Amino acid sequence: MARHETVQSYEELHDDIVDRLRTTAETLKKIGYEYRDVSPKEFYDYLTGETPTGDITTIGNVLASEYLMIHEAVETSELKKIDIPLTTRTVMEFHPEVYRVHFTATEIELDYAASKRDYDWVKARINLAPSWLEDDMMPKHLMPRCRALMAKFSHIP
Repeated sequence: MARHETVQSYEELHDDIVDRLRTTAETLKKIGYEYRDVSPKEFYDYLTGETPTGDITTIGNVLASEYLMIHEAVETSELKKIDIPLTTRTVMEFHPEVYRVHFTATEIELDYAASKRDYDWVKARINLAPSWLEDDMMPKHLMPRCRALMAKFSHIP
């Protein structure tokens, strides 16, 4: 989901965003994900926009992490596939849809990390899932999807 950070401007991060999106798109295609291109500006705006949850992950964190890039690229791609605009207001205006694609992105991210045998990453990330169930803004119909993700990755050594 989107993050709020005011440290670096779009202009300062543009080249890094372009490089990371290109590399991540290549990785996603290799693993069979049908990636919908996202512009660097859309990616930046989405990641620096408002959130109702006070998410503390920053665009810097995302750009520095292969797994978070996988997650955010899938999340933004999935939103584009359903014609949701990627702006600084996306999370606030389309919160139920963002939560749905968050679960899709989480599954692809964790499948990828598990394929690389990065079980510490998988465990750390899936340990966040119980807090998602406690989020009053999460649509009730998505709770089974969250529980299914927790069950799927609970076997990680």
